[in-house]
Amino acid sequence: MSSSSSNNGALLGIFLVLFAACGFVRVYGASISCTFKSSPCFLRRMRCPSECPTTSNSNPKSKVCHVNCNSPVCKPECKHPKPNCNAPGAACHDPRFIGGDGIVFYFHGKSNEHFSLVSDRNIQINGRFIGLRPAGRTRDFTWIQALGLLFGSDQSFSVEARRAASWDPETDHLRFSYDGADLAIPEGHLSAWVSTDGSIRVERSSDKNSVTVTVRSVAEISVNAVPVTREDDQIHSYRLPADDCFAHLEVQFRFSRLSPDVDGVLGRTYRPDFENPARPGVAMPVVGGEDKFRTTSLLSADCATCIFSTHPAAVGQPGSSTTDYSSSLLDCTSSATSGNGIVCRR
Repeated sequence: MSSSSSNNGALLGIFLVLFAACGFVRVYGASISCTFKSSPCFLRRMRCPSECPTTSNSNPKSKVCHVNCNSPVCKPECKHPKPNCNAPGAACHDPRFIGGDGIVFYFHGKSNEHFSLVSDRNIQINGRFIGLRPAGRTRDFTWIQALGLLFGSDQSFSVEARRAASWDPETDHLRFSYDGADLAIPEGHLSAWVSTDGSIRVERSSDKNSVTVTVRSVAEISVNAVPVTREDDQIHSYRLPADDCFAHLEVQFRFSRLSPDVDGVLGRTYRPDFENPARPGVAMPVVGGEDKFRTTSLLSADCATCIFSTHPAAVGQPGSSTTDYSSSLLDCTSSATSGNGIVCRR
């Protein structure tokens, strides 16, 4: 092998480690390792399947290597970077959830209100619901239009689907904010932004409308912006107006660690002692509790069952390791965004 090929291989290995360092895993060529200490797979090197040897791929339709760092099985598998609406942790459609216990349920909430999806001591995840109520209906048809995250001692992040009269797949419909300021993430598959302290990372999983949000050592969230299609409208009799396609989010959550007291519409299904009120065998098992989960805004933790705290003793301190963003490998510059952080392009 020539020295040039060796150098290219070494650079690729370094690149993969850099891109994975802000998340739950680190990649070593065709191997992967969990990097948080509570994982049963902590620092155990596991070989990725030959079908998906890396955690990112230049082809957005290709599967990538993934390992469930909470499982004692410690076996990498191939997955699509976009949300899987038929797997645990999913919240899609008019909202159809799949709990951590694998049980499907619906939570409709109410249009133009906010609800706690996950509330734990170190993270709060809220959803903003949008919708409409045709004449003769007793409840709103709703969809999750935005996610708001609180974490650390005082940090916040939001991602939302922009309102659109009609859906244009060539337009990016996502909007981001970090700590109250608008955040611009350049379009392009694998374009990424990392906060200056490395606690949160956002990477595009396609050129437009799809991202993966990673809160270090806490959660990974796959997000995809989609419209309510005319076909869906006809099937479900939504009666959509002509000037709004109700752009919304499909999401799937993966958590690195949750306390036994975790709460929220979805979060409580991860409790070890949780008994899901959704009745098995019912075509659309609907659960209530709007009053317990309602928050006053997208970025607040003031619901009746919210337990998120900004107190350092409750939050815990993130890992102190730092990442060297080598300018020879990544174009990382804060000038591409009005928020504080680093934007990285392949």
